[in-house]
Amino acid sequence: MIETLYIETAVQFHPRVTAIRRRFPQARVIGCERYGEVFNPRAQNFRLQKQMPALILAEKYRNFVLPAPDGYGIGGESNYYFSHMLNCLYDCRYCFLQGMYQSANYVLFVNYEDFQQQIRQLCLDRPEQQIHFFSGYDCDSLAFEPVTGFAEQFLPVFAELPNAWLELRTKSTQIRSLLNRPVQPRCLIAFSLSPESMAGKVEARAPTVARRLEAAVRLQRQGWAIGLRFDPLIYQHDYRQQYRDLFAQVFALIDPYALHSVSLGVFRLPEQYFKKTHKLYPEERLFASPIQISDGMVSYRADLEEMMMGECTKMLLEYIPEDRFFPCRS
Repeated sequence: MIETLYIETAVQFHPRVTAIRRRFPQARVIGCERYGEVFNPRAQNFRLQKQMPALILAEKYRNFVLPAPDGYGIGGESNYYFSHMLNCLYDCRYCFLQGMYQSANYVLFVNYEDFQQQIRQLCLDRPEQQIHFFSGYDCDSLAFEPVTGFAEQFLPVFAELPNAWLELRTKSTQIRSLLNRPVQPRCLIAFSLSPESMAGKVEARAPTVARRLEAAVRLQRQGWAIGLRFDPLIYQHDYRQQYRDLFAQVFALIDPYALHSVSLGVFRLPEQYFKKTHKLYPEERLFASPIQISDGMVSYRADLEEMMMGECTKMLLEYIPEDRFFPCRS
């Protein structure tokens, strides 16, 4: 899977680095002073790199935990995100990461303890608040779990914090580390889902929707809190039937009354990210949809967006309690 490892000098003897090197004994190892030397140069081909990304092992020095963007919440009063990793194993055409970063290589920040300390401090400073932390913003939370041990290392920390919630947002089926440990009440595993025919076109390398649902069902039956993220809604001429079939498929398996939350949002990208992504994939039919630019964001026409949100909301509420529903309109 990984043919090249870049390792910052400062972390070359870190225990996590040593473990990862043992996992990829045949990988070529290249040293660097800072990960930006490899990750940030502009003259890189994201599309070409995506075919065989390298793994960069680095140390993060600041901004371990950041306020979540507006609309990136599920009802909590305080919302934060943190990124132990940059870039994703999957290759979803609508993902903002390919427009945001110059490189398709993966960056793993191995100094987990610094993230954990800031999470603890935020919770200690606001003991009266329920604080939600989101880990799947700049990567998939679980897809690289066998390599990173991320959930295995962070769940014990959250178990000690009575006012902290952790959302692991994922399209992955890498759930073994969760199934092999006691259920943690304030940990939410949120699966991103799209109609199967759409997922096959725009969610390259990701597990099928059926396999994601199988993973969600196994976790739900064991007692884990499950979230469903129908985001982004993707337009096709028959989107109504596509989403009607998807919701029927999902709720034939998932217990809606045991769900933690369900969110819904339309396709949207910052304009500069959209232009870069369109340049990378000019043949992609997703970008031929009826889109428009408004206030620096690219999305569907306002009338189409309202229609899709309204119709899909109505369909969803046939299955789920309204208090579990969190539409995303930002």
